[in-house]
Amino acid sequence: MALTPDLNRITQRPDVMGGKACIRGMRVTVGMIVGQIGAGHSVEGILADYPYLEREDIMQALRYAAWLAEEREVVLSGA
Repeated sequence: MALTPDLNRITQRPDVMGGKACIRGMRVTVGMIVGQIGAGHSVEGILADYPYLEREDIMQALRYAAWLAEEREVVLSGA
């Protein structure tokens, strides 16, 4: 099941990765992609490491993560 038309590559199914947001029903989570970017990996590097992914998969994962960050209030520890 796709979440919205503009995020048609992001799927959530209870039988895949425990219902986490995934890429096109595969066992690749949005969190894994965002974590890779956060760790300093480039889009090109991720695409090389995961040849079954496409650039738009990564872009939609980032848009989905940004949307979640804007929609939820998260309490962060003070610096």
